[in-house]
Amino acid sequence: MEFQNETWISNTLMQTAGLETQSMPTGALYIVGLPIGNLGDITLRALWTLAKADRIAAEDTRETRKLLDKFGINKPLVSVREHNEREGAQRLIESLDAGERIALVTDAGTPCVSDPGAKVVHSVRKAGFTIVPVPGASAVVTALSASGLSGQGFSFVGFVPPQTKARRTALTKWLSRAEPFVLYEAPHRVVDLLKDLAALSSPGRHIVVAREITKKFETFSSMTADELATWAENHQPRGEYVILIDEEVEVEDGLSEETLRWLEVLKPLLPASKLSAAAAKVTGQKRDVFYKRLSGQDE
Repeated sequence: MEFQNETWISNTLMQTAGLETQSMPTGALYIVGLPIGNLGDITLRALWTLAKADRIAAEDTRETRKLLDKFGINKPLVSVREHNEREGAQRLIESLDAGERIALVTDAGTPCVSDPGAKVVHSVRKAGFTIVPVPGASAVVTALSASGLSGQGFSFVGFVPPQTKARRTALTKWLSRAEPFVLYEAPHRVVDLLKDLAALSSPGRHIVVAREITKKFETFSSMTADELATWAENHQPRGEYVILIDEEVEVEDGLSEETLRWLEVLKPLLPASKLSAAAAKVTGQKRDVFYKRLSGQDE
């Protein structure tokens, strides 16, 4: 079957999805997820909501206008950015009080997730108005699906502080936990982040660096932490990055690679019995586990 034109396709898809029969209350704020790079990832419900909204609150009205123009949607835009969220929320509340439907969007992805919007949602909900989420593409979930991380569950960290000391403190905190975690970073800061990550991680910890997700130059690079610094130096930063750090690997006796690394450093300095006792006190592991490894009994 050949489709006759784009309008017919659009109308048919909307009807098939049952969007015309779905409730869209007035006086409500709609949190609309947008594509993270590939326009083809926009959902039917997102298009329907944007078309039905009385106005659209955008992080950057110029970027949002480009997207709306591509889909033939012409709606009033109001700027709600990181630096004017509180004032913007009050303006939106006035419009909601007048019975308007308002869509809240960011330049890419979903508002409030490493993007502006949380203060708006808090103020609008506190004022008693309905908040309706309209799901869209997610960089963190998309990256996880193609990363091959072995750990169960994950922690979403997003952006760590840009200052060197604060960044290293944050990385040390997350690396001390066993489960996987996910970072975001901008191209002009990513090399410093990756070098710190390489220096602070266990050498064998699995790390995946994803960039330009869903775009033409999308790449996923999988490596161990000891390969990360060299990789960062040899790659030109480009686009937005998602960095995925896998769970800490443990060997059969339950000792992490980080623990094994400092055991090897201290091994020439102390007798096996004394080092085993000290390691057991620090880690909570049984002394015999360390003694067997240090004395070669587990080989």
